[in-house]
Amino acid sequence: MKKRLLLIVPAILVLASFVLIPIQKNKPLFEEVTEIPEFTLKFPVNDTIKLLYPERKNINETVLITELLKRYHYKKASLNDSLSSIILDNYLENLDNSRLYFLQSDVDSFEPYRYMIDDMLKQGNLEIPYQLFAVFKERYYERIAFVDQLLQNDFDFTKDEYFALDREFSPYPKSTEEQNELWRKYIKNEILIHILNGKTQEEAKQILVKRYDRYKTAMQQYNSSDVYQTFMNSYTESLDPHTSYFNPITAENFDIEMSKSLEGIGARLSKEGDYTIVYSIVPGGPAFKGNELHDNDKIIGVAQGDDGEMIDVVGWRNDDVVQLIRGKKGSVVRLNVLKAEDGIAGKPTIVRIVRDKINLEDARAESKVFEFVRDGRTYKLGVINIPSFYKDFKDASDGNEEFNSTTRDVKKLIADLEEKGIDGLLIDLRRNGGGALDEAVELTGLFVDHGPVVQVKDFDGKVREEEDKSNEVFYDGPLTVLTSRLSASASEIFAAAIQDYKRGVIIGERSFGKGTVQNLIGLQQYIPSEKERLGQLKLTTAKFYRVNGGSTQNLGVTPDVKLPSAFDHNEVGESAYPSALKWDRITAAEYALSNTIDDQFILQLNSKFEQRLKSDLDLQMLTKELDYIRNMRNVKEISLNESIRRKMIEEEEKLKPENNKIEGVEYSKEGISSSTANQGLKLEDVYLEEGLLILADVVQLSDV
Repeated sequence: MKKRLLLIVPAILVLASFVLIPIQKNKPLFEEVTEIPEFTLKFPVNDTIKLLYPERKNINETVLITELLKRYHYKKASLNDSLSSIILDNYLENLDNSRLYFLQSDVDSFEPYRYMIDDMLKQGNLEIPYQLFAVFKERYYERIAFVDQLLQNDFDFTKDEYFALDREFSPYPKSTEEQNELWRKYIKNEILIHILNGKTQEEAKQILVKRYDRYKTAMQQYNSSDVYQTFMNSYTESLDPHTSYFNPITAENFDIEMSKSLEGIGARLSKEGDYTIVYSIVPGGPAFKGNELHDNDKIIGVAQGDDGEMIDVVGWRNDDVVQLIRGKKGSVVRLNVLKAEDGIAGKPTIVRIVRDKINLEDARAESKVFEFVRDGRTYKLGVINIPSFYKDFKDASDGNEEFNSTTRDVKKLIADLEEKGIDGLLIDLRRNGGGALDEAVELTGLFVDHGPVVQVKDFDGKVREEEDKSNEVFYDGPLTVLTSRLSASASEIFAAAIQDYKRGVIIGERSFGKGTVQNLIGLQQYIPSEKERLGQLKLTTAKFYRVNGGSTQNLGVTPDVKLPSAFDHNEVGESAYPSALKWDRITAAEYALSNTIDDQFILQLNSKFEQRLKSDLDLQMLTKELDYIRNMRNVKEISLNESIRRKMIEEEEKLKPENNKIEGVEYSKEGISSSTANQGLKLEDVYLEEGLLILADVVQLSDV
C-alpha cells in the first residue's frame, strides 16, 4: 500500500483512538531559535525555479516535535542513523511515490545526507528537505513540459505494449531518455482509459492538457508550510502511521471539517499521489446510506447535478476537491470513482449522491428481524447494525438521563427483538470504524457478567484495565458478531472481548488491526512567546490489549469462521503500513469465561460452512468474483492495446453480482422472498446472508 499524506484525519482515528494521557504543558522543553541560519545551495537547480525556505517558527517546531516524540511516543524509538535513513526514503516517496520524476542520479546525489537527517532534526536544521524539494520541483516542471510535447501527437493503440501500473518499488529512471519512454507509456495509458470510457483520442488529450496545466498551477501554489508538513510527516510516519503533523492551515481545516462533518456527502478525503482518496465514510451520511462509495476509492472526477459536466480532478489539491464536492442540501453530486476493489486497472464507476445534512439519528444502531425456513425448521434471527460507537458526552455530563449512546440504544433494540421472539442475535460491525472507548466497554457488558474488557498500556509502560461493572447479563442467547477488514479500533475491542470470553462467535474478515491510542497536541502551548500560529502534533501514546494479553494492534481480530475476502491483510488494514507498531503480548487479565463455545463448537460451525461453500451458488460466485478482483489488483503491468483492454473489461462485467443471480430466485435487500423458503435465505448482501446462516447453525448446535 502506498503511503499518503493525510490532509483530513480519518474518523477511525478521531473517536476511539483518543484517550488523554497527561503531558506536561507550558513548560520549556528546549532553547528557542531566534534567527534562521543562512542556507547554501547544495544541489544544482535551474535559475527559473522559485526556491522555498523554512520559516523561523518551523525551526522551533522541529526541535519541539523531536523532543515530544522522544518523551511521549509509545515506541520510544531513538532518533539515530537508522531512523534517519527511513525518513529520507519516506520523504522521497511522499514527493515521488511512483518514481516518475526523480532520476537515479538525483537520488544518488542525496545519499551523502542519508545519515545526517537525525542530527539536523535535533538542531531544527531544515536545509536538506527544502533543497530536495527544489530538485523535485524542477523535475516536475520538466515532466509537464514533456507531456505538453507528447500530447501534440497521436498514439497507436494497436501495438502490443505494456505499462507497469505500480511503480512503488520500481527503480528510478537512469537517464532522461529512459524517463521519456516511461512517461510516453504512462500518458498513453491515461489516454486509453478515457477512450475506453467513450472519449475520442482528441477529447482525451484535451482532458490531459487541462489536467497538466492544473498540475503546474498547483505546484506554483506550493508554499513553505506545505513543504514543511510533507517533510515532518515523513518523520512522524517513520515511527507509526497514525502519528502526524498538521501545519496551522491543515489543523484549522481539520477543525472546520470536524465541525462541518455533519453536512455534505459524509466522506473524509486524503491525498495519495495525484489522486483524491476516500479515507473514511461518516456513519449516517448520504455516502454511508448509499453504500456505493467506500474507503480507499479514488475520486477522479466530480460533476454537479444529473447533467453537469464531469470535471477531471486528478492532480487537484485536496481542499479544492472538497470544495467541489460540497454543496447545498438536496443537490446532486456525481463522482467518477476508481473502486478500491478493482485496482488501478479497473473501469471507473459513476456514483450519484444527494447531498444532505447528516442526521446523527441515522447513524445510530438499528435492528431487523429475518425469518426463514431451513431443513424444516423456522428461524427468527435478529440483526443489530452498529455504524459507530457513539455517545453524547455533553448530555451525559449535563446529567441528562436520556443521552444518546450505543449501549442504551442497543439495549432497547435487544428488548424489542426478544419481545418478537428471536432465536439468536447478530451484531453487524462491518462498517464500524470505531468510536467512544467506554461505549465498547459498556456494550460488552450487555453480554458478559462482569470483568475487564480491554487493557491499555501507555508510553510509560503502565497498564490499566477498562472494566464492565454491570454484574448482569442483559442478553444471554446465541450471539454472533460480523466483522470486515474495515472494522477498527473500538469495534475490535468489542469483538475481541466477545471472543475471549467465549460469549459469541466472530464471523467475517480479519479486522483492521488498529490497536493504538493518539493524543492531539497543540504546539503553541509549548512556545507561548511565538506570535505566529503553530501546528498540531497527533501522537501515538498508548496501545490496546485484549483481556487474554494479546494486542489488537496489527493482527486485528481473527474470525472464528472466515468468509471469503477481497482483500489480503497486507493490502488493507494496519499491517499494510510499513511502520505499523508490531503485535505483542502482555500479561493476561483475570476474567471468567461466559459460555461453552469451545474449539469443537467452532470446528462444527466451520464444517457446516465448508459444506455450504461447496453447494451454495451465491458463495461460489462470490468466491469466484473475489478471486478475479484479487488477481486484477495483483496485475503488475497492463496492456496498452485497446482490443486487449476491452476484453479485460468484458470479463470483469461477467463477474459482477448483478449479472450472476440465480434464475428464478427473487432477491431482496429487506429480507427473504416468498419463493426462497425451501432454499434458505437469499439476500443481495451475501455476507449478511451467510452470517445469518452461521447464526442459525449456532442456534442449532446450542440446542443439542
